[in-house]
Amino acid sequence: MKRVLAIILGGGRGTRLYPLTKKRAKPAVPIAGKHRLIDIPISNCINSGITKTYVLTQFNSASLNQHISRAYGFSSFQQGFIEVLAAQQTPENLDWFQGTADAVRQYLWLFRDLNVQEYLILSGDHLYRMDYSDFVQHHRDTNADITLSVLPIDPARASSFGLMKIDASGRIIDFSEKPEGDALQQMQVDTTTLGLSPEAAQEKPFIASMGIYLFKRQVLIDLLEKYTDYTDFGKEIIPEAAKNHQVQAYLFNDYWEDIGTIESFFKANLALSQQPHPPFSFYHEEAPIYTRARYLPPTKQLHCEVIQSMISEGCILKECAIHNSVLGIRTRIDSGCRIEDSLIMGADHYESNFEDRKDCNVAHIPLGIGANSLIRHAIVDKNARIGCDVKILNKDRVQEADREAEGFCIRSGIVTVLKDATIPDQTII
Repeated sequence: MKRVLAIILGGGRGTRLYPLTKKRAKPAVPIAGKHRLIDIPISNCINSGITKTYVLTQFNSASLNQHISRAYGFSSFQQGFIEVLAAQQTPENLDWFQGTADAVRQYLWLFRDLNVQEYLILSGDHLYRMDYSDFVQHHRDTNADITLSVLPIDPARASSFGLMKIDASGRIIDFSEKPEGDALQQMQVDTTTLGLSPEAAQEKPFIASMGIYLFKRQVLIDLLEKYTDYTDFGKEIIPEAAKNHQVQAYLFNDYWEDIGTIESFFKANLALSQQPHPPFSFYHEEAPIYTRARYLPPTKQLHCEVIQSMISEGCILKECAIHNSVLGIRTRIDSGCRIEDSLIMGADHYESNFEDRKDCNVAHIPLGIGANSLIRHAIVDKNARIGCDVKILNKDRVQEADREAEGFCIRSGIVTVLKDATIPDQTII
């Protein structure tokens, strides 16, 4: 794995995850209370023995850069690095990143100087656990020019993905973007070729790309230098390369979620608290998910009712009820509150009197959630100040709304309180 360079694509503006991406890059969006999305691919790399990693970003990269520099450091005695490469204008190129392939092309001068054998291209906004060493070994065993990690898909979801067809050797021979009807039926494949059992292959007769690509070193360099007008890997570079190169499929038959929208992000977080078997678990001894080490006190719960929820460290919960929710670090919830089916991201810092402050009747609304408030089916971003007797429950069942001036937005019926926002006492949303 020392001959593999991982390149994690930070994504574009993250408009589908807005307003969570208003002040941060998409890979820096918090998940599971204390982690960031970028921790997933970086941890997968570390657990797979890959020690050379670049993260390419373009928008709001300050928080991502800060997180990576504080969370991942190799000593001077180790051969490895995890570094952020932000988009930049140069005398040779005055444009920002135009797509996934263009982002890699603009830093090709740096990547080609490294003594590596393969380039592993990853996305920074997916939730999954994968041993890339198996993926790399399959690539080498089949002598592939390019290998794509693919998911088996059932007919009900197939038309939502970009699908591929393979031959009997697992070589990819055709692509179709979100096909329907007869075009969808023509994309069925025998997934036993990739290792599924006959029963599973019958249930999932389609394969979809995960956005994970492994290139031979010279193949990637040649493709990016030849097709200079192509800006995207999945839609342009790889379909073109399949005509003259050996492009293989590698089956990943496990949990994978594209955290691309507010709805998918919200559901993925709440699913983490499911018992006894959540679809994805952070409690994995042999393949942990790393993040920035913080020295926070234990969470304090004072006469609380907590049911099927995840509570991060450094919180203070006072005489409240927490049901099916995820609470981030330094969350403060005062007496009489009820939190249901919600994601509370917590805070980046403590305020004075955080532990013993009064519940209400203060001129300045403190960090956290004030007394007697009800939050249901919502996301509360970091450093939000929720007053007393506030009700956030989308009482009018609004699906989409932009109310940034009032401190919140609604996406897919999910109320999202903005980072650093203040919601006054007795507000009803």
